[in-house]
Amino acid sequence: MDFSNVTIENVVLIGSLLLFVSIIAGKTGYRFGVPTLVLFLVVGMLFGHDGLGLEFSSPKAAQFVGVLSLNIILFSGGMDTKFSEIKPVLPRGIILATLGVLLTALISGIFIYLITQHVFTAISFTFLEAILLASVMSSTDSASVFAILGAKGLVLKERLRPLLELESGSNDPMAYLLTITFIQWIQIGEGSLWSVIGTFVLQLVIGAASGYLLGRLAIRLINRINIDNESLYPTLLLTLLFIIFSVTNYLKGNGYLAVYISGLVVGNSKFVHKKTSKKFMDGMTWLFQIVMFLTLGLLVNPTELLPIAGIGLTVSLFMIFISRPLAVWLCLIPFRKMSVKSKHYVSWVGLRGAAPILFATYPLTSGIEGAGIIFNIVFFVTLVSLLVQGTTVSTVARWLGLAGENKPQNRLQTFDVELSDDIKSSMSEVTLTREHLLCGNRIMDMPMPENTLVVMVKRDELYFVPTGATELEPGDVLLLISDNEKTLEETYAQLGGAK
Repeated sequence: MDFSNVTIENVVLIGSLLLFVSIIAGKTGYRFGVPTLVLFLVVGMLFGHDGLGLEFSSPKAAQFVGVLSLNIILFSGGMDTKFSEIKPVLPRGIILATLGVLLTALISGIFIYLITQHVFTAISFTFLEAILLASVMSSTDSASVFAILGAKGLVLKERLRPLLELESGSNDPMAYLLTITFIQWIQIGEGSLWSVIGTFVLQLVIGAASGYLLGRLAIRLINRINIDNESLYPTLLLTLLFIIFSVTNYLKGNGYLAVYISGLVVGNSKFVHKKTSKKFMDGMTWLFQIVMFLTLGLLVNPTELLPIAGIGLTVSLFMIFISRPLAVWLCLIPFRKMSVKSKHYVSWVGLRGAAPILFATYPLTSGIEGAGIIFNIVFFVTLVSLLVQGTTVSTVARWLGLAGENKPQNRLQTFDVELSDDIKSSMSEVTLTREHLLCGNRIMDMPMPENTLVVMVKRDELYFVPTGATELEPGDVLLLISDNEKTLEETYAQLGGAK
């Protein structure tokens, strides 16, 4: 099916069906331990040229969608990262996000060059082309790490979660710089190494400075501007995000780095309607993750993956078991207090995802010879990484003894109420059973800590504020508020003891 021959209404219908199928596939796959991002890619492939016949072969369009999506993912990831949590692991995260990416690219690139010269001779890469391919795949993907760690609700010991999120959120800019640098190097032939290094460092410095300064400016603007329609504040934040990316690129800096740092600045600052804006960005992140993976899945033809399956699998295993662990261990040599198990785990969570596939479109749009083979190898490596590493994130953490106790999250479903992040109190809801009322059917009879209050009751379709003498019935839903999570857990324990 060619998009040029269908109406706008049909395009909207097809797009909606793709999103719907992806969401259902993601929900189903999660039950079986399959990363949802893999299923989004698979849905795109099934609907593509070799599947149901949707014709989509525009690397530029896929690149445009990918750039927008990666900006939102990086910014949202920065907003969700608390500086107080990453501060202790900041040196390790920065080294992994820069030197770690560079070492992964060099080690993998040398390996790719050797095997294409001596083993898989049907595919012949020059040394620069091999390094370019490795550079495209050198970063851990922020979308994959954020999504898998978030979906699993995994609690990790030794501050591993903030380290992994910091690394994955900040190393895409390095991979992007390496990709663009080697594309330019291939195009111009022999160039000045010092000129390349100078441009490289300049982009990092401008990107970091721009992200911080423009992030601070964004906060001042949001807090000072007075918009009557409160729902426009999240839209304003989204607009500022793209302005930060565009301005930084205009200044010859790294836009992706600027976006992530500005997300950190914004997320760790106070601004009006912060809670609403964060929920909006979370929703946009998931939407654009789905759209990006679907688009990149549509771009690939599964039949083209078969000829490169051998080299793709070989490179995948090398990166999983050799180049990534070697780069991680070399980077973490100065940090002797970090346990061996933690280093093993950081080495394992080197997930590839949409970012490498997005970066693989740059050789396509730049007219690099063999760009199609590079794209297909990157796609294959990403699938293997998500299937092998993505499905074992929790299992490996348990094997290494790094998985903490997974506390149940008390999400409000009946009461649509939220507290500001500045308020440290915790809220939850409890549906009463007959066992809860064995000590008496009044609130004052229920065994609860003094600093836990029942602030509202829902009975059938009626909501009301109770008093101590309010008589309760089985099926009533109570909205509880406590000083903190610990007090809330004590409340649950005492209510359970009322049986």
